[in-house]
Amino acid sequence: MEKAMNPLVAFSLLLAILGGQAAVAEADAPWISPSVLVAAPDGRTLFVAGTTGNRVLTVNLATHKVSQTIAMPSPPTGLALTADGRTLFVTCAAPKSEICVVDVASACVASKIPAGHTSMAPVLSPDEKTLFVCNRFDDDVSIIDLVTQKELRRIPVRREPVAAAMTPDGRHLLVANHLPSGRADAEQVAAGVSVIDTALGKVINDLPLPNGSGSLCDLRISPDGKYAVVTHLIAHFHLPTMQLDRGWVHANAITIIALDRMEVLDSILLDTVDHGAANPWGAAWSADGRSLVIVHAGTHEVSIVDFSALLEKLEKLSSPATKSAYAANDLAVLVDLRKRLPLPQGDLGPRGVVVVGSEAYTANYFSDTLSALALDGSRAESIPLGPTPQMTVARQGELFFNDARICFQGWQSCASCHPGDARVDALNWDLLNDGTGNPKNTKSMLLSFQTPPSMSIAVRENAGTAVRAGIRHILFTEQSPEVATAIDAYLQSLKPVPSPHLVNGQLSPAARRGEALFRSGGTGCTQCHSGPLFTDLTSHDVGTLGRFDKPSDVFDTPTLVELWRTAPYLHDGSAATLQEVLTSSNKNGQHGQTSPLTADQIHDLVEYLLSL
Repeated sequence: MEKAMNPLVAFSLLLAILGGQAAVAEADAPWISPSVLVAAPDGRTLFVAGTTGNRVLTVNLATHKVSQTIAMPSPPTGLALTADGRTLFVTCAAPKSEICVVDVASACVASKIPAGHTSMAPVLSPDEKTLFVCNRFDDDVSIIDLVTQKELRRIPVRREPVAAAMTPDGRHLLVANHLPSGRADAEQVAAGVSVIDTALGKVINDLPLPNGSGSLCDLRISPDGKYAVVTHLIAHFHLPTMQLDRGWVHANAITIIALDRMEVLDSILLDTVDHGAANPWGAAWSADGRSLVIVHAGTHEVSIVDFSALLEKLEKLSSPATKSAYAANDLAVLVDLRKRLPLPQGDLGPRGVVVVGSEAYTANYFSDTLSALALDGSRAESIPLGPTPQMTVARQGELFFNDARICFQGWQSCASCHPGDARVDALNWDLLNDGTGNPKNTKSMLLSFQTPPSMSIAVRENAGTAVRAGIRHILFTEQSPEVATAIDAYLQSLKPVPSPHLVNGQLSPAARRGEALFRSGGTGCTQCHSGPLFTDLTSHDVGTLGRFDKPSDVFDTPTLVELWRTAPYLHDGSAATLQEVLTSSNKNGQHGQTSPLTADQIHDLVEYLLSL
């Protein structure tokens, strides 16, 4: 069992826990949390989206100083800049998002365009007459006419679109779906990339990634338009979580897509034999396409890959007969083909990345800095974006939750299984806390401290116990008590996100009819799902035992808050939709008396549950 803590982490934790003051810390300064970058065409300026700071910063690359700050109405999540550098489109995430159209010369918001729930990843068409925007929690993509600044249509995609890129000819938009959709108890469970035909305005293909792929974060197309790269995890969810060595639980990867035939070319592991590259996030290309830069948000590193040499190696090593096994298991592909560089000391949580000339710049979410790294590895510099705020215990806990340095060999972080602010990865895991051979679906950590016990069969008496067991038995390290205390504070700070099924923040007519059914004595839903958190905090036999369960197993009653976000359902992820929970998975009526309901009533009840 590994017992270690990075000195920087220990120092910042001491400040947070003891309330210590450092000369560089300012208690009243808000966190900026930089997450997305875009460079001006002339290479002189970077635009930085500060997610929690609700602002966009401009950074002069000659002086490495912030030159302007532009206030945003809500968290900025994506940036798109016109070719002449005069207009910046900023997606500002909210249940009813806005796209701020910024006049760069005046640094003012010239207009706002309505968008969907938690909009992000704006992409301009080659003629710059159309903007495509991912609406993460609406599971669709908006097409916006920039002449009229009106939405033309929505294109449904798989689940939680978070990144997109367009082919140079404008014919296809590739969209990275963050999470898998469908049942979790299948042999093949993976998120993928949707391919949209922009002329037809619909998805024409879904490119599958290797089994277990999820937590897709970024997707970028090479300058020559021949390849796309998407960052993601590969979860080996079929294996019991008894070790981490060699990516036993999680591997960290990129997948290369050949755009000429719109097919997956190969998947490449970013880890080495004894050093995980946890939580790959942003990707960027050098202008000549020879270098591919990937940031590792969990290990606070950058990989600079010789992409031309990688293609040559894949041509020699790969074949149709060996490609699938090769892609998922070879930890030596990038040997001698990449530089793996740590960020400058104190730069934490890299997410966005961009290449300008011979340097890569990363947006470091947890330190309010940029890192400037020479592509040849010769130089690295930290660029502060403002005064360093004082680290609260909750923010320190958020850092730890995303920090693979508290994991054995850096293979994963808590966020590897609980991405998207400690929610779900849509997978089943065979954790050792209840024996082996009985996989359970990942539960959201939202309201976990308010709804004890923890885990599907209540093997942990509360969330605090589960946090400490997770550090020891899932991250495979021993940490000081302050680490778990900070993670506790972060989890307790989480707030529900309003459902995309609400209409102007209110229940729809169908949901109101569903609420009446939910609260009626006929269905009996409130016998177990009662109170403001919709749980009686008790375990029950609800007739959902599966082939891996013991006959004596009973299951904890989960909160229904944010149920819209936690598919698939039931303890084993065997129900892809709530309709299945109430029908095919409830044949004996132990999960509420739903068999007498009509199809329309089932629809209304589901609409209510998805609105919570």
